[in-house]
Amino acid sequence: MRVVVAGATGLIGRALTRDLTDDGHEVVVVTRGGTGRPGRGRVDRSPADAAAAVAVWNPAAGTMDEAALEGADAVVNLAGESIAGRWTAARKAALTTSRAGAAQLLAQAVAGMSTPPRAYVGASAVGYYGDRGDERLTEAAAPGTGFLSEVCVAWEAAAEPLADAGLAVAHARFGLVLAAEAAATRRLMRLGRAGLLGPLGGGRQWWSWVTLHDAVRALRLLIDRALAGPVQAGTGLLLGPVNVSSPEPLRQRHFVRALAKALHRPAVVPAPGFAVRAALGEMGPALLLDSTRAVPAKLTAAGFTFDHADFDSALRRLLEPGQPA
Repeated sequence: MRVVVAGATGLIGRALTRDLTDDGHEVVVVTRGGTGRPGRGRVDRSPADAAAAVAVWNPAAGTMDEAALEGADAVVNLAGESIAGRWTAARKAALTTSRAGAAQLLAQAVAGMSTPPRAYVGASAVGYYGDRGDERLTEAAAPGTGFLSEVCVAWEAAAEPLADAGLAVAHARFGLVLAAEAAATRRLMRLGRAGLLGPLGGGRQWWSWVTLHDAVRALRLLIDRALAGPVQAGTGLLLGPVNVSSPEPLRQRHFVRALAKALHRPAVVPAPGFAVRAALGEMGPALLLDSTRAVPAKLTAAGFTFDHADFDSALRRLLEPGQPA
């Protein structure tokens, strides 16, 4: 199998590339190079993707090496700048372009091919649903409101021309991805070890999460099902939006309490909602205070079993010496 992975230098992309190459599949890494010019070339890469071929693109400029898609069975698009930082107008534009613009660029490239890939799996996020209180959110739920919801809607819509062109298209709506090497996980660990964790804005909001290990396993299933053809994939069970998050989301206060307990620290330092807003601006409420109780209805119906379905098992994985999450 030949798979093109865009955004392969990010957290999930590196892990997926490693998993595919370890299984003997051919991988083409599409990434932003130092020159920003389309074409194959050398870029700085981690050992995880050392076995992969490299192609360069620039979504902001609308350029890419379209030849990278030739002969591919599937395209996995994980491109997107980090959402951390204050969301200025310029930052919002960059976040949208790096996601929806990248998907649109891939769709345009595929449209001009005589033999396009058969499948497209694109990243999205449970931020699609917005702040929904205690509502259990399956893939059938409507989008919410706010910037993150708007970005996710545009992100997924940009790839819809691929479905119109006959590709099997899936959108992986990721929860918070937990991994020892993930920036968000490292921040939580540092706060936990310092005894600075506690409820945010009351702590009743739901956090949807998934370990990196299970996220990659789910992506592999989405790729395989999309390539299975109309006999197996014709029901659309794993096409369209697919929640990639644990079947056991947690309230924020329970999340940090369990993490602190695993670190043998207390979790008693609260942060009121107004303090989160003042410190982090618009990003703070969207990422930390909004309540999103996503459940993986499609993955569950497809028979997917999470290796880390509950948070305690995820923590054991995270805290295991020398093991990536």
